[in-house]
Amino acid sequence: MPDVNRGDRPLSPFMIGPYYRPQLTSITSIFVRITGNALGVAGLLVVWWLLAAATSAEYFAVADAVLTSWFGDLVLFLSLWALWYHMLGGLRHLYWDQGGSLDVALAEKMGKGMIAGSVVLTILTALVL
Repeated sequence: MPDVNRGDRPLSPFMIGPYYRPQLTSITSIFVRITGNALGVAGLLVVWWLLAAATSAEYFAVADAVLTSWFGDLVLFLSLWALWYHMLGGLRHLYWDQGGSLDVALAEKMGKGMIAGSVVLTILTALVL
């Protein structure tokens, strides 16, 4: 028989909406996974460019035109950011695996540092390259 007396039982914590606010640590962790998948796609784009270079001059001209267009530059720049973000997120997870900074305040500071660090490192890398 179903429980018809729900009373004042709490709602499930996974409910999105006014009941639950995602934490910075969960958002940054989700973005680490997203950037990992995006880097896989960007890697396929670079492999396509290399295969085009090995195939013929005409095919390489097409692939090179795509990668050196404004859209290709944007994709490669965002891939550079994703690379730094994913790497810093991986270092943060390694630190957590060792039992470091597991309290909420330090974990949120590490999340903010990961975001700021990825932006700064991306800009520095883009300026150097």
